[in-house]
Order: sequence, then structure tokens, then C-alpha cells
Amino acid sequence: MRPILFILQKEFLQIFRNKAMLPIIFVLPIIQLLVLSFAATFEVKNTPMSLIDEDGSTTARLLVERFEASGYFSVVHRSIDSAEADEAMQRGDARIILHIPIDFERDLRQTGAAPVQLILDAEDGATAGVVQAYAGRIIATFNRDIQVDFGVPEPDAQPIIDVIISHWYNPELKYQYYMVPGILVLLVTMIGTFLSAMNVVREKEIGTIEQLNVTPMRKGHFIIGKLLPLWILSLVELAAGIVVARVVFHVPFLGNLWLVFGLAGLYLVGMLGLGLWISTITDTQQQAMFIAWFIMVVFILMSGLFTPIESMPLWAQKLTLLNPIAYFIEIMRRVLLKGAGFSAVQEQFWALVAFAVILVTLAVRQYRKVSA
Repeated sequence: MRPILFILQKEFLQIFRNKAMLPIIFVLPIIQLLVLSFAATFEVKNTPMSLIDEDGSTTARLLVERFEASGYFSVVHRSIDSAEADEAMQRGDARIILHIPIDFERDLRQTGAAPVQLILDAEDGATAGVVQAYAGRIIATFNRDIQVDFGVPEPDAQPIIDVIISHWYNPELKYQYYMVPGILVLLVTMIGTFLSAMNVVREKEIGTIEQLNVTPMRKGHFIIGKLLPLWILSLVELAAGIVVARVVFHVPFLGNLWLVFGLAGLYLVGMLGLGLWISTITDTQQQAMFIAWFIMVVFILMSGLFTPIESMPLWAQKLTLLNPIAYFIEIMRRVLLKGAGFSAVQEQFWALVAFAVILVTLAVRQYRKVSA
């Protein structure tokens, strides 16, 4: 036990003496969490709209005000000429055209029905679908309000379909609730993997690996002493990120935080093992960083952080079975947002156990306590 304590003391002193490493550990992750959680979002806001208002009535202006007040649309072009609106969309100045025809208010008062036309720029199909949903909701709400104001009875001859929509786990449809748990996984992964990847190779570069190799210290003590400080710091980083997520983004935490940290500890064992394995097969920190970054980019892009795994091709879905980041992101989202217990994440738990055993075994077998 004493050799491990000495290694721990040495590692913590070495970490905190390195002035360049401290900002990487404590400052950059928090900045990344704040920036990425705002920037990495698929929410569609302030969509530029081209307005063709041929009616010019009070009711038409009220409808336009509903669109602008929603925060999802911004009228950037007004005209009564359809050709001008088409050109604005073709140039990319507008992504949606709202066409209010002449006699719009009169038809509403007399017949209780009047058409409006929505023309969407569907170059980006996913964004167009979101914009269409927002616009449809605004028009439906406006239609109900205007019927009450005008005293228009509901048509008896036409069947009415009552659509009831429920949003579980994220009733307000805030995409940050979905993104922040995944970004937390990304941050602790980068801290644990990158720093551990540079760990042993740093000793090689500065020459201290020779001094460690000639000591009677066992290989197991050396590896534990190398990984444990980074494991602790990564968990501290996760705790800090959770506080930021709760205070700044108001992300709901419905599950057990002890379960989160327990599974995070298991996950970090595997990712630290991956970093240590990279460190043992490289000779310079530059090589280690390159290999670690290459692996992390593939893992992150195929983890379900930005794109749902179900939307990926079948071959890509099969590859995600070998991606530990995908499992832990699923754990974080299920536990924090859905309040899931251990029974709901058993599959992910056993997958992380397998990854931890395999990656740490590879790292231990690769490390040789001999000079190159």
C-alpha cells in the first residue's frame, strides 16, 4: 500500500505543478460545457420568414404577430408580390413564406374558414419538418382563439379529430435537456482518455521512465498510481459539470446520482485503460494525442450524441456495439432524464464491465517494466 501512496503523491504533485495542465483539467471543460450546450442544438429559432399579406387586415396582422412573438420566426421580407418572395427564398434570405390571401378576415367572419399558404424551403428536410411543426402549432392556436372572438360555431358536417400530444421526460421540448448529459460524457471522456494517453509517454519523453523501471515497484502498483489520480479528477470534473448543468441549464435530474457516479467510475476505468494502452504503444505525446483524437472522433460521432443511433445505417448501428461512449451516454440520459434505475441500464452496465476488463487487460499486458 505504501508504494501506491508514494505514486499518488508524486502524480498529484506532478499534475498540479504543470501550469499548462491545470487549465485543461478545470477551465476548458466548463467552457466547453457552456458553449457546446448552447451551440450544439437542433432547435430551430428565428427562422427568416417572407410575408405576403394581400389582405392587410387587423386579423392578418395579429396572425403575423403570433409568428414573431413565438421566437421561432422572424419576418425579414414583406411583399405583395409572390415572385419577390420566391426570389428571397431562392437567395436563402427566407426559409418559409407565409401567404395571407385577400379577403382573409372577411371570409373568417362570414364563413368561419379562410386559407393561408405556407411554403417551406425543404433543402434541409429535418429543419423543414421542425419549422412546419412550429408553424402548424401557431396557426392552430390562433384558429381556436379567433373562433372564440368571432363567435364562429364549429361545423357539424365535418368530423373533428382531436389530437392529443404528450411529451414525456421533456415536456417543454428543450433540446439542451437532451444534449447536456451527452456533453458531460464527452467532457469526462476527453479528460480521462487524453491525459492518460499522455501519461506513460510523458515519462518516456522526460526520461523519468528509466528511474521508475529500476525501482522495485510492481507493475500493478505503477498502473494504479498512474490511473487513480486521473480517475478521481474525472469524477470531480463530472460533479462540477452536473452542478453547471443543473444551475445554468436547469437540466432535471430524476435518477439516483450515486448510480450515475458508480457507473461513471466503471466507465472511466475502461476509458483510462484505453488511454494507458495508447500511451504504452507510442513514443511521444504528439503521437499519443493523434491516436487518441482519432479514436475519440470516431467514438463521439457514432455515439448518438448528435445523431440518433436509430437513424444511422444498419452497419453503423452494428459498429456502435463496440463504442463504450454510446453506452454511457444512454445511461446518463436514461438515469438523469427518465429516472431509470439499475434494472433499466443492466445491458449497458455489463457492456461497460466488458470494455473495462478488456481495455485494462490490454494496457497491463502491453506495459513492460523494461527500458526500450
